[in-house]
Parts: sequence; C-alpha cells; structure tokens
Amino acid sequence: MARMSEAEKQKSHARIIDAAARLFRKDGIGATSVSDVMQAAGLTHGGFYRHFSSKEDLIEAAFAKAVDDLIADMETSETETQREQSRKDYISRYLSLDHAKNAGGGCPLATMGAEISRFEGDIKSETSKAIKRTSLLLDQSSDRSTAHGTATMAMLVGIISVARLAETEDDALQIIAAGKAGLKRLNAGWT
Repeated sequence: MARMSEAEKQKSHARIIDAAARLFRKDGIGATSVSDVMQAAGLTHGGFYRHFSSKEDLIEAAFAKAVDDLIADMETSETETQREQSRKDYISRYLSLDHAKNAGGGCPLATMGAEISRFEGDIKSETSKAIKRTSLLLDQSSDRSTAHGTATMAMLVGIISVARLAETEDDALQIIAAGKAGLKRLNAGWT
C-alpha cells in the first residue's frame, strides 16, 4: 500500500474538519459519529486516528474552523471603516432567514453551544476563546471592555436559535425582525 504524502494527509485532515464542522452544526455532536464524518469526508473510518486522537479533538478542531470561517472578514479588516462594515455585514448575514435555515453552515455557538457546555477541558477552552474573540470584534463601545460585544453576540445567538424553532418562515422572519429592533435599542443605549 502506498504511503500518503504530507500534502495529501493535510488535504484529508482539512476535509475531515470541514465535514465535521458542517455535520456537528447540522445534526448535533451526539448524533454525529466519527464514521458519519469520515464518510462525508470521503474517507474510511480506519483513517480517523491518523488525524485525531479522539472525537473530542475533532470537535475542538471543527468548532475552531467554523468560528474562523464565520468571523474571518471581521478579523482581516484593516481600517476602522472596514471593521465597521464587516461588523454590519456579519450581523446582517447572521440575522437572516438563510442563516436560520442553514444550521450546517451557520454559527457553531448557536448550534453546538448547548452540547459543548457539557464538556470540560480543551473543548470548553476553545469555545471560551471563540466567545472572547467574537465579542471583541462585535464591540462598538468606546471603552472596548467587550461587554457590548458580548451582549451583541448573546443576542445574535439567542435570536437565531429562537428563529430556528419557528414553525413557519413568516414566524422566523418576525423573530429576526424583533431581534434586529432589540439590537438597535442595545446600540442606542450603549453610546
């Protein structure tokens, strides 16, 4: 059997993380097996342990990847004008019917947060770091204490989580609209 090159191994590793990030958000961590992830990545179950020591390691990597993808535009903005536009774009994408309908491609805090809250160690630490990173990027207050960013992030996660519980698209849109109004009030009260 031919040995896999380092480049091929890295490509396979990335495919596993991408598949896990999508499936964990779409179906849940507990409902998604390592076999499910490997099959979605187009690989055999036996190859998993060449990449990860456990499912928990994969959860941590998948969560980090999902967060990185979601906030990349805000993190790479160079000027304050670009940061502000990236923040507005992020919130607009976040509070959309498309995001509510696409759990597999959406915010990992809104889809995986409840399950991750039951873990300890590295997974919990990765989640805590992601919350702090995102809060800082969403913060618009003059003191940069991240309290405003944390409040914004909490509202976003709550709004989209509740919108996903709606029976109809119209109900989901009403929830999103109410959430947007609440965010405007938060921003007005924070200046």
